[in-house]
Amino acid sequence: MEYYITQLNEKVQREHVTFPNRFGIRIAADLYLLKNLNQSQKHPAIIIGPPYGGVKEQGSCVWANELALRGFVVLAFDQPFMGESGGEPRRITSPEMFTETFSACLDYLGLLSFVDREKIGAIGICGSAGFALSAAQCDIRIKAVATASMYDISYVSRLGQTKEQLEASKKVLSYKRWEDAEKGYPEYIPAFPEAPLKQVPEGMPEPTAEWFRFYAIPRGHHPNARGGFTTASNLSFMNFRLLDYLDEISPRPILFIVGDRAHSRSFSEIAYKKALSPKELLIVRDAEHIDLYDRTDRIPWDKVEKFFKENLK
Repeated sequence: MEYYITQLNEKVQREHVTFPNRFGIRIAADLYLLKNLNQSQKHPAIIIGPPYGGVKEQGSCVWANELALRGFVVLAFDQPFMGESGGEPRRITSPEMFTETFSACLDYLGLLSFVDREKIGAIGICGSAGFALSAAQCDIRIKAVATASMYDISYVSRLGQTKEQLEASKKVLSYKRWEDAEKGYPEYIPAFPEAPLKQVPEGMPEPTAEWFRFYAIPRGHHPNARGGFTTASNLSFMNFRLLDYLDEISPRPILFIVGDRAHSRSFSEIAYKKALSPKELLIVRDAEHIDLYDRTDRIPWDKVEKFFKENLK
């Protein structure tokens, strides 16, 4: 049964599509466009990556619905091993795979007769911001990038750990692989309940409570997004740095969008300092991390539209 966290605007049509990534895994995506879009002409397109662990029916559909209304062809996708995309075992995470999906989306969009393949941009929400930037470092077909509530998952994997703590983490995860091999399937421990809660449990610490304010209650709950990934897959991020070549995106522009109250604000600020011009850091007033997933009164739509229309020329 289909379930999206927001209603599709009556002026917008949504089509389910699939296409392969370079590893041959089928990527499931939703293509959004205006119902009266003149398909005899070529139009600019935007790829939207979901929050880390999220699916296309959550924050991505909110962004895609609005940007389609503003004249863009929009593609919102599920990462491999997630949602309706292919790949086994389920809920594996991989920095290379998740970055590659943006390029696979470019492959698909560039074959559509009504998309101008020289006018394709990308938006990454939360963890997908790091993957979108990583893809843009090498795939020059991405002409402009915007991030919302950015997370760099490769940085998080080592955040705050001493050398001794890192060694201990590696030991646990490495030996977990033997446990998984013996069982024949990797361990996965969901973070959120199968059915939505009525409210966030009282006394839950931040930022866990913030994740529950979206993923665990009707606001953003989806059965395909239970939170977290297979335990041992965290090793791949400890051995991978997503943004080592961030400066090479220039002269293509980057727009960093982050809430003033976002616990993740530092990721956008660090990346902004590292990136070369043209770049812009937009701080949204009275917004926490998850507000840029779905709060249509907080997401700066006019700014996003202007950024892509000016830079996808």
